[in-house]
Amino acid sequence: MSLKQLNVKIPEQELRILEAFAEKTERTKTDIIREFIRSLQAKI
Repeated sequence: MSLKQLNVKIPEQELRILEAFAEKTERTKTDIIREFIRSLQAKI
């Protein structure tokens, strides 16, 4: 699998939410975002 980089600008409040969730679940922000993107597959 070839990896590509994606840069996303989000409001500071949303970043704090993501960081808090990552800390609580002991996962990286990247892992959480990848999981969310994969969940979109079921919706298309």
